[in-house]
Amino acid sequence: MSETDEVLISVSGAAGIITLNRPKAINALNASMIEAILAALAAWAHDSTIRLVLIEGAGEKGLCAGGDVRAVREAVLAGQSEAALGFFAREYEMNRMIARFEKPIVALQTGVVMGGGIGVSAHGRFRIATASSKFAMPEGAIGLFPDVGVNAVLAEAPEPRAMAFLLSGVTVGAADAIALGLADAMVDQERLSGIRDRIIDAARAGEPDTQIVAIIQAETLEAGPAQFCATADALAEAFTGDTVPQIISALHHCADEGVEGALPLVTKMEGHAPTSLAVALMAHRRTRRDPSIEAVLKRDLALARWMAVRPDFAEGVRALLIDKDRTPAWTPADHAAVDLTEIAALLD
Repeated sequence: MSETDEVLISVSGAAGIITLNRPKAINALNASMIEAILAALAAWAHDSTIRLVLIEGAGEKGLCAGGDVRAVREAVLAGQSEAALGFFAREYEMNRMIARFEKPIVALQTGVVMGGGIGVSAHGRFRIATASSKFAMPEGAIGLFPDVGVNAVLAEAPEPRAMAFLLSGVTVGAADAIALGLADAMVDQERLSGIRDRIIDAARAGEPDTQIVAIIQAETLEAGPAQFCATADALAEAFTGDTVPQIISALHHCADEGVEGALPLVTKMEGHAPTSLAVALMAHRRTRRDPSIEAVLKRDLALARWMAVRPDFAEGVRALLIDKDRTPAWTPADHAAVDLTEIAALLD
C-alpha cells in the first residue's frame, strides 16, 4: 500500500481512513496523492477486515480544493503533456473506484469541497457536510470543464439546477449541495469529531450501513433554504436554450425583467472561457442520455486530453492562480467561434 506525507493511510479497527494532508494547499490533489488513494482502495477492496472507508481532509480550511492544476499546467508548458494527461486518467480512475466501491465510503465534506474535492467525496455512499462546507465546480474560470464524473451525480438533479451550478461555477453551501445531490446531510461542525469516531466504531458491525444511516439521521441538522437551487428553479426556462449564447441571452432577459439572481449568474458565466461553457453544457446533456459513471468518466478523459493542451487552460490558470489579474484572454473569445462539432465528436 502506498502512502506519502501528503495523504495519510491508516486503519482504525475495521475502518480504513484516507486523510488528505496538504492543508496549506487546502489538500489539493497531486499525482502521488492519487496513487496512494488508488493503492489503498485496491488493497481494502479485498481485505475482509476492512468494512468501511472514511475520507477526510487535514486542516481547518477544507476537505479538498481540487486538483493541483498549477502542476498540470507546468507539465504542459514544459512539453510533458503525457505526464499531465496521465494525471487526469488516474484521477478519474480514482473517482470510478470510489463510485463503484462495494464497501461503504464515508466522506467528511468540511470547508472547501471544490473540483477534485467533489470527485473524491460526492461519489461516496455517505457524504456529510457542515455549515462550513463550500461546494463549487469552477473549472470554467481556468479554461477547463466540470469533470471528475460530477455529471453522473448531477444527472439525478433537475436539469436547470445542474446547469446553473455547472455553467456559473458559483460556490454553494450545504443546503444547496444536498438539493443538488452532492451531499446527503449537514451536521454540527463541533460534533463532527464524535460523529467520525462513532462511524469508525460502526465499522465493526457485519453490515455497517444501517448503523451509519442511524448515526447520520440522529445528527442531521436543518440546512436551511437551498437559495441557489430556488434561483435556478425560477430561471428554469432560461436554461432550456440549445446553446450557451441562447442561455446567456435568456438570462439577460430575465435580469432585465427583474428576476432575482439572474444577473449574478450570467455575470459569472460571462467570465468563463466560451469553449469551457460549451463543453459543460454539451457534456451534461450527453450525460442525461448515458449517465453511467464509466461512460461519464470516459467522456471526461477525452475532453481533458483535448482541453488541457489548449491555450485556455494555461491562460486561465495564469490569470486566476498565478498572476491573479483575473483578466484571461480566451481562445476563442467569441462564443460563435467555438468548434461545437469537435466537442460533439469528443463526446461520442
